[in-house]
Amino acid sequence: MDALRGVFFITGTDTGVGKTYWTTELLREANKANIRSLGIKPVAAGATQTAAGWRNDDALALQAVSSVRLPYERINPVCLPLAASPHLAAKAAAVEIDSYSLAAQVRTTALQSELALVEGAGGWLTPISWTETMADFAVQLGAPVILVVGVRLGCLNHAQLTADAVRARGLAIAGWIANEIANDHGGCQAQVDFLSHRLGLSPLRKGSVLSR
Repeated sequence: MDALRGVFFITGTDTGVGKTYWTTELLREANKANIRSLGIKPVAAGATQTAAGWRNDDALALQAVSSVRLPYERINPVCLPLAASPHLAAKAAAVEIDSYSLAAQVRTTALQSELALVEGAGGWLTPISWTETMADFAVQLGAPVILVVGVRLGCLNHAQLTADAVRARGLAIAGWIANEIANDHGGCQAQVDFLSHRLGLSPLRKGSVLSR
């Protein structure tokens, strides 16, 4: 689909595996290459009240490094105050999230850029309502997926399950990022080598970041 050229959905093997950090790093690289870039956080749970309204730190980080300057509400259309699973945060805020309308809004915003990185909340199946998950949003968006893997004990299972789930919904894995959370570089490299073999892709980036 031409409308989705240059659009990627960023998901992770879990929450806190470094999605925001690596999304901002990719945006910075795009900026250096003079590519009109945009980071989008469709759903964010956990926000601080400011004079301008509720603001989420991850969404602000994406906005700060995007070369395409847009109002915060375009970067983060659903900002939920409660730091909890999005479906619970949405209920607390009396907000209904519909994956179809949200994806349509994000697709329109993404057209403002040459490269749009759309960061999900939590992992692939994080619920955004009592009937839908981030996976449903990603399917409606229709963009290839970049998977951020928190490289630590258990990641081999989590990464393969997530990749299989992404592909089962008809979306392609465009690449993956190895975020070495564990302080065992020898063991981490063995895990990276295994996942490169199993996923059929070498990591796009590799490094060590504890969160975000």
